[in-house]
Amino acid sequence: MRKVLVSACLMGRRVRYDGRAKPVGDDTVTRWREEGRLVVHCPEIAGGLPVPRPPAEIEPGADAADVLAGRARIRTPEGVDVTDHFVSGARAALATARTHGVVVAVLKESSPSCGTSEVYDGAFEGRKVPGEGVTAHLLRENGVAVFNEDEVAQAAERLRALEAG
Repeated sequence: MRKVLVSACLMGRRVRYDGRAKPVGDDTVTRWREEGRLVVHCPEIAGGLPVPRPPAEIEPGADAADVLAGRARIRTPEGVDVTDHFVSGARAALATARTHGVVVAVLKESSPSCGTSEVYDGAFEGRKVPGEGVTAHLLRENGVAVFNEDEVAQAAERLRALEAG
């Protein structure tokens, strides 16, 4: 059976920077849980960050590839560099995906770890820009199909196609 990596906050775990969860209420996710398909993971916790913690954003003008290549940093509003935690967490997510045979991931949009199509712009003013978080980028680079919490139907479709052959 093919597995699905899912952000822990989407499963109701209070692991977000503000100590909250963002549970996704979706029948497909419930079915995947009942089938034993879900691999629940928080890359930021796996990378050693506490709960709660200050928000963090990728530097303005940079992207996840820059962060993973060591050309850009992820910082808190106070300028604290938390890049190593995010990169370590992304690598842990990839290792977890490989260990469990994950082929699809459903991640929390806009996060500097898990954003699939947009992230905050690095100015800490609430503006989002097109881009990916470091975990989403690393998973995609390594063959995992990545979706956000509003794309569960597309994730399910991809999973069905992969299982069909």
